[in-house]
Amino acid sequence: MAESTTLRLNGSVVSVTSTPDTPLLYVLTDELQLQGPRFGCGLAQCGACSVLVDGRELRSCVTPLAAIGAGAVTTLEGLPALLAERRQLAQVPEFTPLQQALIAVQAIQCGYCSNGMQIKATELLMQNPAPTEAVIRSALDGHLCRCGTYPKILEAIQRAAQAPGGAV
Repeated sequence: MAESTTLRLNGSVVSVTSTPDTPLLYVLTDELQLQGPRFGCGLAQCGACSVLVDGRELRSCVTPLAAIGAGAVTTLEGLPALLAERRQLAQVPEFTPLQQALIAVQAIQCGYCSNGMQIKATELLMQNPAPTEAVIRSALDGHLCRCGTYPKILEAIQRAAQAPGGAV
């Protein structure tokens, strides 16, 4: 039976009515109409559904709503607000340095992987603001890109890491 549950999402508290066993992905996409996290494989193996929960990547397609508890969920749509919070900016930017770099190097093609790649890269850059190429490659392991734009994505993450003030 559906019951009202509160969820900390992208810096706000929202109320949802999905059942506790509903996968978080469906709550975000179906109930809250967010378009960042995507259904990819449904098995937590491609990364398309990734979100951050308390700054750590989580595959939302296999995570029930009840498992989130009091955790703060950040989706692709919330990355600029997360940046503003971390840097204590008065205004939320339109794009993060990572998103700007992805646009600049034209890394995004079909969009299948873009959500998961940005979520994972943000997690990485929060933990390690100056990762080596090997560290970036290792972090992205388990994120599937159908178009094969891995070199451009790698270039964008490296560019973002060198952004003035840092990437995140």
